[in-house]
Amino acid sequence: MKFASIDIGSNAVRLLFCNVIEDRGTVSFKKAELIRIPLRLGEDAFIRKRITRQKATRLINTMKAFKHLISVHDIIDYRACATAALRAAENRDEIIKRIRREAGLEVRIIDGKTEASIIYAHHSAGQLDKNGTYMYVDIGGGSTELTLIYKGKSIASKSFNIGTILLLYDKVDKDYWLEFKEWIKKVSQGKGEITAIGSGGNINKLYKMSEKKGKPLPYKKLKQLSANIESYSPKDRVKILGLNPDRADVIVPASKILLTVMKNAGIQNIMVPEIGLSDGIVRGLYQEYKKKRPSRKI
Repeated sequence: MKFASIDIGSNAVRLLFCNVIEDRGTVSFKKAELIRIPLRLGEDAFIRKRITRQKATRLINTMKAFKHLISVHDIIDYRACATAALRAAENRDEIIKRIRREAGLEVRIIDGKTEASIIYAHHSAGQLDKNGTYMYVDIGGGSTELTLIYKGKSIASKSFNIGTILLLYDKVDKDYWLEFKEWIKKVSQGKGEITAIGSGGNINKLYKMSEKKGKPLPYKKLKQLSANIESYSPKDRVKILGLNPDRADVIVPASKILLTVMKNAGIQNIMVPEIGLSDGIVRGLYQEYKKKRPSRKI
């Protein structure tokens, strides 16, 4: 069976098609296709406080294309969620109505806490130590979601309006940045050794560039990698490092956010399972489908 999810983020809009395979009591999720369109809605929402006509048209056209792709795939269900950029846009209701009217897709604007819960609640926890402590970190263009997992339970979770685009345009107040660091220190205190679990396009890219495939990425290695990336101009990050143009500028503030989290929580290693909001939405859709259908053995 196949499900689809749409993540309307601050930096890009993603459409994920995912196959769900049930076999003898086990369930596996296999990505069938991922389409990513770098619209940079956050540049409008966080600076102008509204989505401009040009960006709105590009978003509507993207959603129309996604609608056609969804219609030709044999899917059970889909869900579209919008995060920080549309949350911040004063004309968000108008945009949502246009998407419904012109593209025929329903979009939900979710708050930061819901975003964090979707990502964490449906991540793959099979390899985690039930007695361990983990800090789940999801970095987007307009927000960073943090969840502290202690002995198998989520004991603290918060969404901060600190994202790559906001930092890029110097839109994060110094006092708020300090509050961010103090919250991390407070919830991490006395929790023993903490391992980070990273999510988001920039964290995934940093992990791939580290060449630590299948292994935790140490804080020291991440710091060295980040310094190396920052030493290049955005143009050279594209030309020499092979980054996409829409990634070349925001990867530096992303690494700053991640290093800040790890430093203030005393974290020495980060795991990157490459699961984000789109994956969490699919897992949620599957759980809802499973509850509705007649019970049977799998």
